[in-house]
Amino acid sequence: MIVVFANKQPDAWEALAGALIRAGFIVDASWPIRTEMGNRTNAIATASLASSVWLVCKKRPPTRPGFDTTVLAEMRARIHAQLRAFWDAGIRGPDFVWAATGPALEAYSRYPVVKKADAPDAVMTVSEFLREVRRLVVDFVVGRVLTRGDEAASLDDVTTYYLLHRNDFGLNDAPIGACILYALSCNLSDSELADRFDILARSGRDLLEEDEDAENAGDAEEDEGDSGGKGNKVRLKPWNQRRGRMLGLEAPGGRPVPLIDQAHRLMHLWKAADQNRVDDYLDDRGLKRNALFAHLLQALIELAGREQRGSEEHTILESLSNHIAARVRRCAAGPRRNAISRRRSL
Repeated sequence: MIVVFANKQPDAWEALAGALIRAGFIVDASWPIRTEMGNRTNAIATASLASSVWLVCKKRPPTRPGFDTTVLAEMRARIHAQLRAFWDAGIRGPDFVWAATGPALEAYSRYPVVKKADAPDAVMTVSEFLREVRRLVVDFVVGRVLTRGDEAASLDDVTTYYLLHRNDFGLNDAPIGACILYALSCNLSDSELADRFDILARSGRDLLEEDEDAENAGDAEEDEGDSGGKGNKVRLKPWNQRRGRMLGLEAPGGRPVPLIDQAHRLMHLWKAADQNRVDDYLDDRGLKRNALFAHLLQALIELAGREQRGSEEHTILESLSNHIAARVRRCAAGPRRNAISRRRSL
């Protein structure tokens, strides 16, 4: 059996995967194929997917239940090569996230049931499995933005979302459907990013307004759509519009302060020409020798330069990066100078 499917809603993919497994099928192979013309009316008016995922299925032979540790290990081993191939083929955005679903299901659908190794009576649901898949894909994409790709998994959720969104959409209006998908992949929601973390700004209709027509429509074009397909847009807030008093000092809900908040606070301090407070903040937060923070700054420099080299944001980020590197060199040189002085005195 061959299933051709395209949908931006996570629930839709979970329903399809669950139905295939309950019906006794295993996903044997899959490909994302660009099936839609970019200049068609629906694509111009909405944020429709450009690709459909083709799933080649066969009947599952009788087998025992699997365990989540084995399934996740198989999925990760299988999916990395496919992700590199999809990336090299130029697949980006939501298409890239859903393109990974097929290869991932090849591991999960091998078993009629996937149990949790640490709780044998509990079952790993399709929803839980696909959440793991989406996070792996997000880390892969963010790894392409960072200087060191293996550090992507160490980033906090908010910073991961910021880099993912900035890489795909910059500071321009972005379709809400893609942003909801990215937020879910980062264990967040669009409303949290807008109201609690002050990362997203609304434009068009309210983010939480549902499009009843899109939900009830049955044709393929409407299935591709989402609540952002009717002009519902959001955008990242530029650093100079994030002016919360506790920015970079506290995070909502007692969470650790996101690295992107710390970077934006430093940018405000630098613009105010308050180098002493910049240095104090670097020392208090342990950012001076934080390799992950240095790579984040470099990623932000490259993203800002790609949009507008020489902009205020680009200039401040470069100045900050150079200042931190100079401080690290001075600190490293200090002990060497002291050691030389002691040897000379002896």
